[in-house]
Amino acid sequence: MPLFFALCEVRSPYFIRQSLEFEWSIHQGYAMPRRLTLRQVEAFKAVIENGSISSAAQMVHISQPAMSKLIAHFEEDTGLKLFDRLKGRLAPTECAMRFYREIDRIFAGVRQIENAAEAIRREERGRLVVGVMPALSGSFIQRATTDFLKDRRNVFCSVQSLSSLWIVDRLVARKLDIGLVTARIDNPYVIFEPLMEHPLVCIMPLDHPLAAKSQIEPQDLDQIPFVNFNPDSYAGHRVEEMFEAQGVKAQIVLIANVAPTLCEFVAAGLGVSLVHPLEVIGLEHRLVVRRFEPNILANFQLCRSVDSRNAQLVEAFAQELRATAAQISRSMLNDS
Repeated sequence: MPLFFALCEVRSPYFIRQSLEFEWSIHQGYAMPRRLTLRQVEAFKAVIENGSISSAAQMVHISQPAMSKLIAHFEEDTGLKLFDRLKGRLAPTECAMRFYREIDRIFAGVRQIENAAEAIRREERGRLVVGVMPALSGSFIQRATTDFLKDRRNVFCSVQSLSSLWIVDRLVARKLDIGLVTARIDNPYVIFEPLMEHPLVCIMPLDHPLAAKSQIEPQDLDQIPFVNFNPDSYAGHRVEEMFEAQGVKAQIVLIANVAPTLCEFVAAGLGVSLVHPLEVIGLEHRLVVRRFEPNILANFQLCRSVDSRNAQLVEAFAQELRATAAQISRSMLNDS
């Protein structure tokens, strides 16, 4: 008995059927179709997305002849007409585009798996999500966060600029780990800590006449163009109270709701203003900063959830914020 039929006697029906089909195909003069390979699929996807064999070959780092061979085998193995050849260029057929959409859906699933794996790796390394009000979302938070991450390469940090109310809401919802806000917002689920209580300083354009003085007093601002915060804000309200108490009639030329905007208008020459020193960080070379008497004390609030999920990491970041704020405070006092 031929060896092939002897094997058939001891193999499963599926094996017998496959073996008979293979033997029959040999007698008919052709082999069964090859299985599709991932390399073929990647080549097909690259041609669709890049529009030509040459561009696709560059994308996947193979030669143009190798890419052409992969595409030819892919069409042969799928049994589908995927491209029309028009003047030496490949034009995808409707069948090819249907096939591509299915392949793209599968690759999107693979990307989701990769993203999930990266998220898990980040969670294992340590993850800190910081909310910061716009006034401190520039140089201050950049300095503090950069110093914090220097010796913590295993920590993934996300910084989000939000209003104070949104920061507190997201702390309660556990979408943030720590926040910097402009004023204390009563909430039993959030711990608040004053950060860098400091007298407001007077800022002015570089060529302003008041720059000749080492200290600015209320009467210096009488009838002087002044840029102020919104009256319903903490800082704006305190400044207006000071003007009224001192009998000063400042010439309010503009009202701004966030410090970066206010500082930009002052630097552009529109007027002078009173701000917290932290709000000037990064603009020192464009503004003159002077002490202001009498003191108008102001601070920011460092806040965190009562039951923080990353207590140790949050406290370490809080310490870095305090250190950076203190360093800036000393620098401002020495320079002004």
